[in-house]
Amino acid sequence: MDDSPYVTIVLPCYNEQDHVIEEIERITAAMNESGYSYELLAIDDHSSDGTLARLREAEPRFPRMKVVAFHRNGGSGTVRRIGSQEARGEIVVWTDADMTYPNERIPELVQILEKDPSIDQVVGARTSEQGSHKFLRVPAKWFIRKVAERLAGQEIPDLNSGLRAFRKSVARPYLRLLPPGFSCVTTITLAFLSNQHDVYYLPIDYSKRAGTSKFSFVSDAYRYILQVLRMVMYFNPLKVLMPPALTLIVVAVVKGLVWDMIRNPFYLAQNTVVMFTTGMIIGSLALLADLIVRSRGN
Repeated sequence: MDDSPYVTIVLPCYNEQDHVIEEIERITAAMNESGYSYELLAIDDHSSDGTLARLREAEPRFPRMKVVAFHRNGGSGTVRRIGSQEARGEIVVWTDADMTYPNERIPELVQILEKDPSIDQVVGARTSEQGSHKFLRVPAKWFIRKVAERLAGQEIPDLNSGLRAFRKSVARPYLRLLPPGFSCVTTITLAFLSNQHDVYYLPIDYSKRAGTSKFSFVSDAYRYILQVLRMVMYFNPLKVLMPPALTLIVVAVVKGLVWDMIRNPFYLAQNTVVMFTTGMIIGSLALLADLIVRSRGN
């Protein structure tokens, strides 16, 4: 393995015994042909099948691959965080081992970063949806993406693609924010966008998953929404808190002047006072949170 690889590929592996070697062969073939020096971190997330045994058996065949075994299941976010922290390459690539992403195009993502220093992250933007619960996932993901776009202030073609490449030096301060689950990809996207780092979206095909999906629609969709709000609150709390604060204050003032005063001069209804007070409290919290964010320095 090279002393200083230019690219580190982090590959989470969890119960992928039937196709993980085929995926590794696809990745290494593309990287060997590209000419980029690289390392491949194949991290087994405490699989309950023979994934780790397959990786150990194949390890001598792939000199640039390092197999890491977790002693308990930490989730794909934990795998990606630890893999990125241990990465020796300047460019870190995230992908999956389930045959869904066109991993033969990884060198293309790296090349975009290499040629344009102004771009800090390249995301493989999927042009189709092949996941389970498709009739629920498509509208739910569209809604979450629109909320994220509204809060981030720019268009996001694919909020939670698992195929992406980024500069480790830029991502380092944000790795500690990564949650353990699937929403880690949402987190790294919003962290870059919220701090004005340029993100390039490369259209890619998305294939049907090999094996069984680990995605749970209800719990993971809830985590996605929560993580979007959490990340924007972390970087720009005014966008989350100030709109409801101002809405409550305006409604209370209009109601007090137009409705309450006409019906009973010099009298404000209790709900008017409650709305106005609530709006002022939320607005004060928004300003305090923004002050904390600005004093934090990132």
